[in-house]
Amino acid sequence: MSSFLHSGPDNGGMRTRIRRHDWTRTPLGPPGDWPPALRTAVDMMLHSAFPMFLAWGPDLIFLYNDAYVPLLGQKHGRALGERFCELWAEVWKEMVPLIDRALSGKPVYYEDMPMTVMRRGYPERATFTFSHAPLIGDDGQVAGMFCTVMETTRRVAAERRAAFELTVSDALRPLASSEEVIATASALLGGELHAGRVVYAEVNPATGRFSVPRWWARDERKFTQPSFSLDEFGPAVGAALRAGDVVRIHDTARDVRTMGYRSAYVADRIGALLVVPLVKMGRLTACLGIDCPQPRHWSEDDVQLARDVAERTWAATETARAQAELRAERDRSRHIFDTIAEGFAVFAADWTIVEMNAEGLRLCRATALEVIGRNHWEVFAHTVDMDVGRMYREVMRTRVASAAIYAHTYPDGQRIWTEVRAYPMQDGSIASFFRDITDRKLAEEKLVEADRRKDEFLAMLAHELRNPLAPISAAAELLRIGRLEEARVRQSSNIIGRQVRHMTRLVDDLLDVSRVTRGLITLERARVGMRAVVQEAVEQVRPAIEARQQRLSVHLPPSWALVEGDKARLVQVVANVLGNATKYTPEARAIDLRAEARAEALVISVRDEGIGMDRELTGRVFDLFTQAERSSDRSQGGLGLGLALVCNLVELHGGMVACSSPGLGKGSTFVITLPLMQEAAAAPEAGLPAGAAQGGTPQGLKVLVVDDNVDAAETLGLLLAAQGHEVVVEHEPLRALERARGSAPDVCLLDIGLPGIDGRELARRLRAQPETAAAVLVAVTGYGQQQDRDQTRDAGFQHHLVKPLDFDALARLLDEVGAGLRAGVTA
Repeated sequence: MSSFLHSGPDNGGMRTRIRRHDWTRTPLGPPGDWPPALRTAVDMMLHSAFPMFLAWGPDLIFLYNDAYVPLLGQKHGRALGERFCELWAEVWKEMVPLIDRALSGKPVYYEDMPMTVMRRGYPERATFTFSHAPLIGDDGQVAGMFCTVMETTRRVAAERRAAFELTVSDALRPLASSEEVIATASALLGGELHAGRVVYAEVNPATGRFSVPRWWARDERKFTQPSFSLDEFGPAVGAALRAGDVVRIHDTARDVRTMGYRSAYVADRIGALLVVPLVKMGRLTACLGIDCPQPRHWSEDDVQLARDVAERTWAATETARAQAELRAERDRSRHIFDTIAEGFAVFAADWTIVEMNAEGLRLCRATALEVIGRNHWEVFAHTVDMDVGRMYREVMRTRVASAAIYAHTYPDGQRIWTEVRAYPMQDGSIASFFRDITDRKLAEEKLVEADRRKDEFLAMLAHELRNPLAPISAAAELLRIGRLEEARVRQSSNIIGRQVRHMTRLVDDLLDVSRVTRGLITLERARVGMRAVVQEAVEQVRPAIEARQQRLSVHLPPSWALVEGDKARLVQVVANVLGNATKYTPEARAIDLRAEARAEALVISVRDEGIGMDRELTGRVFDLFTQAERSSDRSQGGLGLGLALVCNLVELHGGMVACSSPGLGKGSTFVITLPLMQEAAAAPEAGLPAGAAQGGTPQGLKVLVVDDNVDAAETLGLLLAAQGHEVVVEHEPLRALERARGSAPDVCLLDIGLPGIDGRELARRLRAQPETAAAVLVAVTGYGQQQDRDQTRDAGFQHHLVKPLDFDALARLLDEVGAGLRAGVTA
């Protein structure tokens, strides 16, 4: 045996163990064959008073000294000669970075490293300070590592406990509810001890049973027994707690105190249990229990921490309950005062504000500190010379109750109307009751305004109906006289016809508004292409626009924009708004009509260079009988019904309409928003070529066009539709995927530079969908080099076309695809 294992006293310690160990069963072999570097390192380690170990060779065979033995716990019996990764398997992954650094020839120092180790048969949280150094072999290479290690668990735990107690104290201090105190303390303790559940249970003195008002659980599991007796968990456990002793059970399946009562522990999944009793005035009043689903070792630090939290929880709970009783008593005395549904205040004889309830403070937009104890005339100086101020002084002087109404405008511009009633009291003060009557006053003002507008409307209606009656009456008189030449008869007839049509339109507007406002109108709902709607509305209003020589610019919506609704009514909506712009825009000025698809809505805006309107009118322009200022000759005519009808019809279609104007003389903008249909159109809209409107010729294909350039996509779609193909146009790749699932296209023409996901990724996703897996994919891009073609081919495209498109080449390609499909069907 090598002499280095015989030098120095040992007394049966690690030197003896190393000497007697059968090293032939390890990669190290007999100590006599150990290299000098290893023997020197072992000898130095055995002479050290510090806990040390070394790991040698590729397998990192483990050797250690006497001072290291306490750190091993139950591992001591088998640790010698073990591979490092097997001995400390539970922390091996954490140690690998440190070991790799040491084995690369660099020293490693790590202070207070937290670990969960298995030294006593249970998971145990511990901290260590390591100093790793590489061991150099006889060949000059790193052959192992040398480590000095100190366990710092107690010191770190003490520091953590002090910090944790401060955290608990700070967390509990502001809490006013006993349940909040229990819940917060339980959650903090459970997190600190890595527990499964924390239960704070309080004893009922009358029954001796415990109840659990709140608990904390890591996995939110329930507590099966919110009311229980201690003896249900074993008489020994109950006796210990009644005696004021802490119960510490590392493994409920093996502890003699719990073996006969396993069902209670299994039901609540308690594998390890720590319970701290709270004994006050010689009586058990509460218990704080911490448990885990698996066995674990409860350290003295765990016990001390649980004791501290239990005492803090009990003290904070008692304080919170005492404060709650005081608040309840105070609240009971103020309940009637604070639940009055209107403001209430008391003014002393010297006008000091003695009291004001919560509703009064809310109405006055003030806090109690700003009001109570101060002079009324200082706080509410604006009332001194108002009716309410004079009423207060009269009640104080005459001791006779009175009332007043006053209006006040706050700094933010809000105007409030308040009704005040004042009553004299026996002690010389007066009591004031006040309430907000703004809604009532506004309703009264609206009734007055509505009545005024009704009178204006009736006068306007009389004028509008009398106007056509005059020429009708004159023409009828001419016809009655007789002996008129044919030309004069025809002229009279035309006059009567025009005026009757004018009166018919007035009556139709009145009936339409009546039906809509009473909910009697029924929409004939269908899939409506909004491009055709806008086009028809423009055609209806175009004669009036041309007569006034106005400049109209129109931006049509995309061809795929569909709305579920009544086409005739939608045309009426757009025509009414456009007609309104024409009516109030001077001659030779511009009107802009724009319809755009935005997200899931179609937005139609009509912007004019007309007379504009002030802010007050924009707020009620969609009300019945509302009009802008008329010209003196009433040439702008109408009954103020058109926009009210627009608003009601748009709302019936699930949309909304808004109006804005920079001011008088600066034009107006009307915006109509309608929800778009989500699914792809089953048939093209009106206005496309006849072949497309009928679904294409028998040789037509279903073609999906995807391009974020709206104009390019729409133009290509129109061209393909004119050639007899059924076309779906989309500008966003994700929407294109959804549309493709519904339409199952034969051919997909995909731009590569798309927003969100590019055309290559879109192609891959189309290939992955069963509805489009067999579709012919054609890349449409501005890039045409070989590497670009290779990339599109790899993404699943069969064809690659370069912009600007050669439409003849595209037509030939589609003919080939159609021929292939027909051949496949025939086969």
